[in-house]
Formats: sequence, structure tokens, C-alpha cells
Amino acid sequence: MATTDFGRTVRRWRDRVAPEAAGLPSAGHRRAPGLRREELAMLAGISVDYVTRLEQGRARNPSEQVVEALGRALRVSPDEREHLFRTAGLVPPGRGTVPAYIAPSVHRMLDRLTATPVAVSDASWTLLLTNPLYTALMGERHGRERNGARRAFLGGNDRVRHTPESRRALETAVTADLRTAAGRYPADRHLRRLIAELRAGSARFAELWDAGTVGHHEASRKTIDHPQVGPMTLDCDVLTVAGSDLRIMVYTAEPGTADAQRLELLAVLGPQPLIEDPHTS
Repeated sequence: MATTDFGRTVRRWRDRVAPEAAGLPSAGHRRAPGLRREELAMLAGISVDYVTRLEQGRARNPSEQVVEALGRALRVSPDEREHLFRTAGLVPPGRGTVPAYIAPSVHRMLDRLTATPVAVSDASWTLLLTNPLYTALMGERHGRERNGARRAFLGGNDRVRHTPESRRALETAVTADLRTAAGRYPADRHLRRLIAELRAGSARFAELWDAGTVGHHEASRKTIDHPQVGPMTLDCDVLTVAGSDLRIMVYTAEPGTADAQRLELLAVLGPQPLIEDPHTS
């Protein structure tokens, strides 16, 4: 099918998603009942201009990552996800690849945690979904920077303040997670490319990988240096979704502290506008 079919499908399906169902305010005049383009772009982590070009058929050959991100933002069913890939001219990822489908129950959980920064990543530590407060806390992450393993070993925009001990623990846990994912999803070419890129670009990752490092993520306290409200020390818990290898990161502040007050202020300020076009990765 032509890419224009993909654009028409995206345009039609975003009318089905009520803003409040996606955790967005619904006040004000709306010409359409569903998501605005800028809202879909924010939820999918791509630019408004790129969404516009896709819907109008002016952008060709969207990547698997873009189709997957739009599908999550549009809350498609498994059958609809497959249809969306095919209208984009792509073969839907099959068995043996890292799962990226987010069940409606996980969407509903994020919708209800509006006062808590929450993000969902897949088994390769690529961000799949974030709520507005997480985006406000950590900043917009586009393209390659949406992968936590790349940020950990190759650098990138990261507001988390690390000690040498916390850095070593993070590197060990991420390497171990990727090793587990590689064994579980041997057919995933994106995962294989990520591991090869990290081995070539980071001597530390190559050392840990070759040493057969094992470990896992644990609850931790992180200090985030925010450019507007200042530093916040928050508890970070990583939850897993049974049967899907999704990781849900939840950040909370101790009630009554200055950190809790800064987090409340951040909820009022909200995320900054998206200005980049990360449709390639």
C-alpha cells in the first residue's frame, strides 16, 4: 500500500483517542474530537512537522520505530498495529524480536499517575512511552537518545547526577539487561546493531560484555539537575510487566520535602515544546 494510506490511517485513528484518555487536558475549543497533531507528536516523541508530512503523504518510508511510536500513541490493538505497519510498507516485527506493544492496562496506569514521572522502556532500554511529567523532568529525548544504553555508554542529554559508584552500577545493570535480551530475542536486528555499536564505541561496554557481566536494576535514589526548578533527589523504582519485558520507571519524592515541592512546581510548568524531527534513528 502507498504511504498516503498510512497517513490517512494515522489521521483517522487520532480522532478516536480522547485527550483525557491520553492524560492530556481537554479544555478549549477543538475542531476534532480526538488528539491534535501536536499532541500526537508529543506522545509519539516525533515532531509536529513530521506528523503533518506523514498525514499528507509528503513523508515517505517511515521507520519501524516511528510506526511503532505512533501505534503506541494511538493505542492500537494488536491487529491494528499489524495493519499500521503494512500500510507503511513494512513487515510487522514478529517473534524473536524485542516486544514493543503496550497493553491498554499499562496505558491506563500511566493515565492515572499524572502527578508522578513515569516512563516505559522495552528490553533494550529504548523509551517507548513517557507521561508529560517525566518529559518535564528529564527533557525531550529524540532519536538515538531515546535509548538508555546509548546514553549510559556513549553519552548524551542526561540530567541525572552520577557518582562513580552509581555509574558503575548502571553500566553493569544495563550490560546485563542487554545480554539477557540478546539471548531471549536473537532475531532482533536492531538489538544486534545496538550491541555492536556499543562494543565499537565504548571500551567500558566491551569490557563488561566480554567479561560476561551479570546483574539487575534495583531501586535507587537519583538526583536530577533540572534547569528550571533546580536539583531534585527522587526514588526511582523499576517495575516489570509480566510476559512482555517492559520496564516501567517510576520517580517519587518523599512527601513534605523540598524535592516534593519542586516536583509539584514542575507539574505546573510542564514539558518544553518539541522542536526537533527525530524520525530517523
